[in-house]
Amino acid sequence: MRHSSLLLAGLLGATVTATAVLGAAHMDPKALEDAVAARQAHMKLYAFNLGLLGGMAKGEVDYDASAAEAAAANLSALASVDQTRYWPEGSDAEALKTRALPDIWTKMDEFETAQDALIQATMSLEEAAGTDLAALQGAMGDVGKSCGGCHKPFRKPE
Repeated sequence: MRHSSLLLAGLLGATVTATAVLGAAHMDPKALEDAVAARQAHMKLYAFNLGLLGGMAKGEVDYDASAAEAAAANLSALASVDQTRYWPEGSDAEALKTRALPDIWTKMDEFETAQDALIQATMSLEEAAGTDLAALQGAMGDVGKSCGGCHKPFRKPE
């Protein structure tokens, strides 16, 4: 199953640019708002699972291998979802209520690299999370770095 996740991640990454370019030109305002709502919902699912794992990693929540493994699997699956339709050009902070910066579309290669880093980090987390607390803690650091690797350059500060 882990190999199929890696293959899926590679295939998804290869299609992001092509689909984004083809789909963006025909977006109406409602479709742009729907895309923002979808990606914000997706981010809330990340946060929900990261909250449990972060609590365990910090010692605020008792480590539970099964719960950690499930949350990490959720994150890996979420990161591997084709997010192409979430990011149509024109769905940035200059046009809509979102923190997405226009740099996403002018630096799409860097944005995709950041997405790929998240996919890889969550796959590693999925492998480590159910092992023990130390493995979870180590893998969470890489997930945090990958989140920041996208949020710092591509998200407007609050």
